[in-house]
Amino acid sequence: MIKNELAKTDLTLKDFWYDLPEERIAQTPLEVRDSSRLMVIHRDTGKIEHRHFYDIIDYLEPTDTLVINDTRVIPARVIGHRSHRCEDGTLVPTDSTAPVELLLLKQLENDVWEALAGPGKRAKTGDRISFGDGSLTADVLEILPEGGIRKVRFTPDREKYDSVYAALHALGTMPLPPYIKEKLEDGERYQTVYSRCEGSSAAPTAGLHFTSELLDRIRAKGVAVVPVLLHVGLGTFRPVKEEHIEDHEMHAEYIEVTEEAAKIINERRAAGGRVIAVGTTSCRTIESASDDDGALHPVRDDTGIFIYPGYRFKITDSLITNFHLPESTLLMLVSAFYTREKMLEAYKIAVEEKYRFFSFGDAMLIL
Repeated sequence: MIKNELAKTDLTLKDFWYDLPEERIAQTPLEVRDSSRLMVIHRDTGKIEHRHFYDIIDYLEPTDTLVINDTRVIPARVIGHRSHRCEDGTLVPTDSTAPVELLLLKQLENDVWEALAGPGKRAKTGDRISFGDGSLTADVLEILPEGGIRKVRFTPDREKYDSVYAALHALGTMPLPPYIKEKLEDGERYQTVYSRCEGSSAAPTAGLHFTSELLDRIRAKGVAVVPVLLHVGLGTFRPVKEEHIEDHEMHAEYIEVTEEAAKIINERRAAGGRVIAVGTTSCRTIESASDDDGALHPVRDDTGIFIYPGYRFKITDSLITNFHLPESTLLMLVSAFYTREKMLEAYKIAVEEKYRFFSFGDAMLIL
């Protein structure tokens, strides 16, 4: 697994707190993806502009490379009922009618996954959880050290579903963040238009602002749009609980950079072009796969890279991102890319200017 050597810091969790009125949390996506607002931050001058996302093309040069994460969100949340395995191996349905929820986090091998169980005490080693009248079952193989996480083996009814993925599409629901209370009418609005490879438990939300038409215009300008992969899991959205942020342990997430992607990005960067990461997941992927000289290497591995102020970026020149939760690792990453003080000031301006926050909210371009 790829990890960075964590820098010593005096920063604590409360250093990344900011006040956000609840009405600023976007509950639904806008009707037109690229009509969201765009805060443009010029790091060299400190200037801040207020534009719309479709204006982003004005800030791109023909030599630039946009790095996108083409992961696709799966219906990763399933709710079922538990049977307890006795010492003789028999399964006995529990008396409790309370459901057990699993949120799939990471595929380990074939049909074995890491999953977040809720409530965790209802998912003991040996238990079996049944979904959809037994057309999909999950056997709890192991209780993992991190709170609430289980190693489970899924078994679909092969007469109904040819894979776990097929069963999830029939029985699961889209794993929207808990701060979104409104029902999502169209599940594709929680997917990027370029999503390709299934495996994420949450969307790489900076990419939600792009339309196919906008991407075509960007490519026509000469900008290269290069996909990498990070399957979004607990590493991205797990809350930080430690007071000293360097004590936080990132959960492993799977990444891929192909030989072709590395070649294109390295050649264009060597020719003087900027590498612009679309979202914190794309940023973490290319930073994980780059050496200290800024050369990107092909990789298929897990990453547990944790980026916070003090980190030296190796390859990312600019960043497109959303407005993130207080005290989150995502806010820490963007604070490392600018500065903590200036980023929190930008967030304060965003609140005053009535920007929309979080997954379905507005965007920021940090140049």
